Amino acid sequence: MALAVLRSRALAGLNAPEVAVEVHLANGLPSFTLVGLPETEVKEARDRVRAALQNSGCEFPAKRITVNLAPADLPKESGRFDLPIALGILIASGQIEAQSLEGHEFAGELSLSGELRPVRGTLAMCLSAAGAGRAFVLPQASAAEAALVGAATILPARGLLDVCAHLTGAVPLAPHAGAVPPAPTFVPDLSEVKGQLPAKRALEVAAAGQHSLLMSGPPGSGKSMLAQRLPGLLPPMTDQEALESAAVHSLAGSFDVARWGRRPFQAPHHTSSSAALVGGGGVPRPGEISLAHHGVLFLDELPEFERRALEALREPLETGHIRVSRAARRA
Repeated sequence: MALAVLRSRALAGLNAPEVAVEVHLANGLPSFTLVGLPETEVKEARDRVRAALQNSGCEFPAKRITVNLAPADLPKESGRFDLPIALGILIASGQIEAQSLEGHEFAGELSLSGELRPVRGTLAMCLSAAGAGRAFVLPQASAAEAALVGAATILPARGLLDVCAHLTGAVPLAPHAGAVPPAPTFVPDLSEVKGQLPAKRALEVAAAGQHSLLMSGPPGSGKSMLAQRLPGLLPPMTDQEALESAAVHSLAGSFDVARWGRRPFQAPHHTSSSAALVGGGGVPRPGEISLAHHGVLFLDELPEFERRALEALREPLETGHIRVSRAARRA
């Protein structure tokens, strides 16, 4: 058939709304058009998909190709739509017979050779896909992160041809066995600090009551060393807290499975702007405040921070959450 529809996910803050990737092939002068409010990274998929199909031994159809990413009013960014676009072209041109698309969602960036590269935000996407009851086909490098969502079915793939073989029923993809929580890694311990009994007591009170803490003293008195040991005084993270923290770091592209369950410790430089603390950009991304969720935000050399940066802390401290608004979206 000349029309194929596949499911994927976009990112909107910590949410991952569903996106329908519609691929239509028509007669006429060969062209490749992407519609549906794509960002520059998505528009570049035309060249990546063409090269990936040809280098994988598939035919790139010489037809008018129209790809619609619906809903049209939702901005789409990153290369996560490369895989569903390539599969849609193969299905619409009749090169593969997909047995079942309804129970699957797809995301992954294609290299020019057809291999799948990891994408950010897979944790948030799989949280949403698990609620929809669909299996998620992802790059192999993103599977361990996505499998932290216990209710999700993750199908890791190395390349485009592996996904094609799965859809035709020739070689089904094996579900990811599930992420095994890594063994606790070393964290700085308060016992390494000699003396400073009043300061240690203040840290214990702040950790027990989840209070903010202001430390003042001459250079070299151990303020930074004490602050780095505050996460070790906090109680272990619950599974829900660990998922929330991991989802935020996944959106920023800084999540490491080895740090699963560890309280984050963010220490931005005193020259950091208010946007670096709060987050922002045309596509809103988490700032240092959000990255410290369920952990510790340490502002060393506090008086050296800009006034605007310090004022940006007021609402998060009072309300416990932060909202970044832009003309096209908010997070």
